[in-house]
Amino acid sequence: MSRQRARELELSDNELVVVRGELDRLHDDLYVLACAVDDVDRDLAATPTPRAGELRDMLEWLLEAARPLRDREFSAPAAPGS
Repeated sequence: MSRQRARELELSDNELVVVRGELDRLHDDLYVLACAVDDVDRDLAATPTPRAGELRDMLEWLLEAARPLRDREFSAPAAPGS
């Protein structure tokens, strides 16, 4: 189906159509993940031996930021007239 749609839109193999909302959400999730990584890096540098509770909090923050990217699926754009 996607190849047929690409032919209809006259796209080459190197071109891709992405719904703007999907791309915006991806950028948002990447920003949150980058912030989480930066925060954990900074916390680990400030506290070389964090206590178990602090380490758990850091890991939970990273996992919370990473899960949306792990679960991300892009939907195919709708055909014209659909």
